[in-house]
Amino acid sequence: MAGTARHDREMKMKAQKNIKNCKDPIEMLRLQCLARGSSGIKGIGRVFRIMDDDGSRSIDFKEFKKGIHDYGVDIDDNKVKQMYEAFDADKSGKIDFDEFLKALRPPMSSARKNVILQAFRKLDKTGDGVITIDDLRGVYNVKRHPKFLNGEKTEEELFRIFLDSFDAPGDADGQVTKDEFINYYSGVSASIDNDAYFLLMMKQAWGLK
Repeated sequence: MAGTARHDREMKMKAQKNIKNCKDPIEMLRLQCLARGSSGIKGIGRVFRIMDDDGSRSIDFKEFKKGIHDYGVDIDDNKVKQMYEAFDADKSGKIDFDEFLKALRPPMSSARKNVILQAFRKLDKTGDGVITIDDLRGVYNVKRHPKFLNGEKTEEELFRIFLDSFDAPGDADGQVTKDEFINYYSGVSASIDNDAYFLLMMKQAWGLK
């Protein structure tokens, strides 16, 4: 998303500043993610998804603690415990993975959520809930990309680079789920205060009406 770099820098600085005075456990983890930029939320989502070996879509405290440290969040064990208990609202001893990510995403207006989902539906041509290289053909145009024009990259390679941008470094799988897409753009959204600007940017970027 060209044009968000300045907003991204401002958001990182703001998040880093606010971490120092934050008392709310969920907000503290959210700020830790946003301090890494727009990709922070989707990055922690990938860490926890990789840890879900049994496919249960839930996280116990031991997994949560390991995930927090694997992600590189520098907080003491007492704070980790407070975070876990805040996310485990029903006190079941497990955190539902999807609910965890929803709670962690920065708040967004309905208009922002709708335009993000509209962009995802446009890219997901097959409607199977996952964006792949085949989905991008005819929808995501790389013909004007500098590296395509100078012959450095093929269309296929640029499609893959685009898809990989939604994944955590070293864990690219060549596809983007709806959750990964929303996680990414919730981070972009957090870097932009003005609703109208965010909506315009999304519509121009993806040719939405």
